[in-house]
Formats: sequence, structure tokens, C-alpha cells
Amino acid sequence: MVCVIVWLLEVLLQHVSPSLFTAMLGQGMFMPIAAVEHPWTWLTSMFLHSPSFLHVAFNMMALWSVGPVLERMFGHWQYLAFYLICGLGGATALTLWCRVTGNWLMAAYGASGAIFGLFAALLVVFMKSGADLRSMLVCMVINFALPVIMPNVAWQAHVGGFVVGGLLTWLLVDGVPALRGQSASRRMWIYGSAVTVVLVAALILCVPPIGQVA
Repeated sequence: MVCVIVWLLEVLLQHVSPSLFTAMLGQGMFMPIAAVEHPWTWLTSMFLHSPSFLHVAFNMMALWSVGPVLERMFGHWQYLAFYLICGLGGATALTLWCRVTGNWLMAAYGASGAIFGLFAALLVVFMKSGADLRSMLVCMVINFALPVIMPNVAWQAHVGGFVVGGLLTWLLVDGVPALRGQSASRRMWIYGSAVTVVLVAALILCVPPIGQVA
């Protein structure tokens, strides 16, 4: 719902005040080179989308297909925390890619990184329960193929969100034996906090100091 409301605001500003629209995207999208100076962007970028209807529509359809199932499993607040951590995983992966390639002229926005984390979570749960994975795998293959079909898609964020979502779900389902008897909310707090600290530390270490980027 938040993504749709923000998208409607984007469309309105694009027609009413292009300068405010540009400022909204500029201050809200995630730019790895500015991740330390603008730390809020890893969060705001998850709720921004291209004014194109297809971008937000595809992401919301994907979210609607997997989100309700996981929200019932995790609980409302745990699901929200999981979603945000997966989004942070996508931002960190994009930053790591910039560090490896030396290309710091990249930016990204959209819910895709977090949504790919939800895909991974559902995959882990299905595998654990022995459910039929065929329909899930087809959906995932289609989504992973999108960067090949659509230009300017930050596939790095997709991969990062997917890896973090799968890892966090595995920790919640199995994880450290000593913590298996803890409540789901406590395990989410413990594992979620640990994963968040690692991601934030990796993100900060990847970003070069100001002035060292050619």
C-alpha cells in the first residue's frame, strides 16, 4: 500500500511540479557512493518506483503473491522487519558490486530487492515442508530473467535480497540449536539484528571516503 501511495505521489508531482519530482527521486533513491552520507536512502528507495505503471504493477503483483503467506507465518511486525532487512541486503549487494567494479555511478530504487528476499524465504519454507516447488521455481526464473529483458534493472539488488532472505529464513527455521526453543519474535530480533549489523558494516566498509572516487 505504501509503495502504491508513493507511486501515485510521484506521478502527480511529475505532472504538477517536475522539479519536486526530481528532488523526490534524487533524495530518495539509493546511490552506493552516497550511502554513508544519505543513510535513509536504503529505506526510502524500497518504496520508490519508476513513474512507469509496469514497474510498480509488476512489483506489487509479486508482493501480493508471496507477502500474505509469509506475513501469516512470521506475524505482522516480524514480516515487516524481514522485508526491510532483505531490502538492506539488496542495497549492500549493489554497493559491494560498485566496490568490485569501481563503477560508482549506479543508483537504484524499487521494492525488488526486498521482494526477492521474500521469494527466497518462501523457497526455504517450501523445501523444509516438502511442498511442490515447480510453480515457485518457474516464478523465480521469470523474475531473475527480467534484467535480461528490461534495461536498467539493478540485478545486484535482486541477488542480494535473495541471498539475505534465504539466509535469514534458514536461521529462523533451523539456526543455532540453543535458540530453537525461543519464540519466533525473539529469534527474529536476535537473528535480524545480527544480519543487519553485518550488512550495515559491509556497506560502510565498501563505500570509499569522499574524494577517492575518480
